[in-house]
Amino acid sequence: MEHHHTRMNHLYLSLGTNLGEKEQNLRRAVDEIEKQIGTVVSLSAFYATEPWGFQSANSFLNAVLVALTPLSPLEALERTQQIERLLGRTSKSIDGHYHDRLIDIDLLFYNDLVATLTTPTGEQLVLPHPHLLERDFVMLPLAEIAPELVHPVAGKTIRELAG
Repeated sequence: MEHHHTRMNHLYLSLGTNLGEKEQNLRRAVDEIEKQIGTVVSLSAFYATEPWGFQSANSFLNAVLVALTPLSPLEALERTQQIERLLGRTSKSIDGHYHDRLIDIDLLFYNDLVATLTTPTGEQLVLPHPHLLERDFVMLPLAEIAPELVHPVAGKTIRELAG
């Protein structure tokens, strides 16, 4: 195998936590992403935000990053789920309800790919992330690190969409 021709893909991930040592949770997640997914080339500030989609007394700390990865989207998804489990996350949602979590990692963009992919276990991965535009806690950090990124479906830059 010749590795120097490996295409490096731009993978945008959002990170969220609302339990425990939040800043430490995000830093650990970034470290694991570096180990398992690829070089983190850009990391936003950490944003304190209110819970979205459920009631909780615990505010969130959110960040967005860009990693350069040789992985496919489904491989990257699998690694992010491994990292979530490693950092103490049990399940994505209970009965479809969102709830408190130690770490939540979502795939936002993979290059400018527009696709719905099916994992081996039958889950759907939709790219770009379908709820991106309605979530300030993703759009604000994303606008900080990638204002000129064009959303391949909306056809506008993140700066325009976040405004």
